[in-house]
Amino acid sequence: MGIGCVVLDFDGTFTDVAAEGAPFVLHFKSHLAELLGMDRQAMEASWREEEAAVLAGAHAFGWDIGGRVVAPATADPYLLSNCVARQLMGRYGALPDPAERHEALQTLYREAYELTGTAFKPEAKEVLEALVATGLPVWVVTNAHTDLVEAKLDRLAPKGRERLKVKGDARKYILQEAQPTDARFSALPETITFDGLLPRPVYLRRGLYYEALRTIWQETGTGPESTLVAGDIYELDLALPAALGAHVQFVQRDNALQYEVRAMELLGPRGGVDRSLRGILPRLRG
Repeated sequence: MGIGCVVLDFDGTFTDVAAEGAPFVLHFKSHLAELLGMDRQAMEASWREEEAAVLAGAHAFGWDIGGRVVAPATADPYLLSNCVARQLMGRYGALPDPAERHEALQTLYREAYELTGTAFKPEAKEVLEALVATGLPVWVVTNAHTDLVEAKLDRLAPKGRERLKVKGDARKYILQEAQPTDARFSALPETITFDGLLPRPVYLRRGLYYEALRTIWQETGTGPESTLVAGDIYELDLALPAALGAHVQFVQRDNALQYEVRAMELLGPRGGVDRSLRGILPRLRG
């Protein structure tokens, strides 16, 4: 079956996440210091210590929600900041209640994300224009706020911008059942594993992300088998659609983990890996 719909992640996929994330990290650390009652110098020293520990044991750390790791800690500045902040909260005994800690971190994320820069990858405009020119429905599905992503796309102003649709607040990290559930979602296993490459499971049943994808399929008259999903973090962006039967393209980060590349290899012709966004385009012709 040919490709009839394209779904794109945004941060890190079409943007230079390190450049965009620099002001995010500064704001995030500043407000975390206030929350923990620390001065800037003490925060910087503690942050460096915990960040080094996370980077040294990349597989052992991740975005922990309710005791389950939903994404690698090192994938981008947002995930790394979240993980380092959790470690610091644990070190200093701040907000021991998991729900309160999660909500505090989400608030910090939302406030800091509003200060992110706009730094698209060099080929972003070219690729978006080429995708729109195919006539296929093209959607951006992202954890970021819809309005903020819409504004960044407006600034990029690719030809055909009006045909790019954005579904924000996808909450790809939330592990829960879809509402309403259906046979396709119910058939998903809870986890998959990568023995020898990752000492923890990858969780698939991300109900809110599924709901976002299902809405797109209903609106476009397509399904997972005719959808290409592109993203830069396997667990957040690609694991669920791949398990549903979609074609997926891993826009490989400089710090990609070995299991992420292996996951694409295991998919055979449904999986692809390329550092450049241009790697998406041949998938539409294949």
